[in-house]
Amino acid sequence: MTSQPRIPIDHAALAALCRRWHIAELSLFGSVLRDDFGPDSDVDVLIRFEPGRTPGWEIVDLGDELSALFGGRRVDIVNPRYLDKRLRERVLGSAVVQYEGSHAA
Repeated sequence: MTSQPRIPIDHAALAALCRRWHIAELSLFGSVLRDDFGPDSDVDVLIRFEPGRTPGWEIVDLGDELSALFGGRRVDIVNPRYLDKRLRERVLGSAVVQYEGSHAA
């Protein structure tokens, strides 16, 4: 059974954002997929970028755009390559893909 996000998502707008930012795959994980998601909860986003397209400080702008798309909620962006080894299996196992581009592996 797949958990559904507890926030409305404009998937067309999300896909456009992902293409513009060269995102290969964007998934949600954490409380946004659980019943304990509340009005003050942030949105945890797992992002894999297309090869050679990982942004530098511009990632702050990406976070702002995602926040606007997710109703103004704070967004935590995580690159799966840098997940703590102790959390990796649990996070990847619970993540729900919201966008998968042509460069997704």
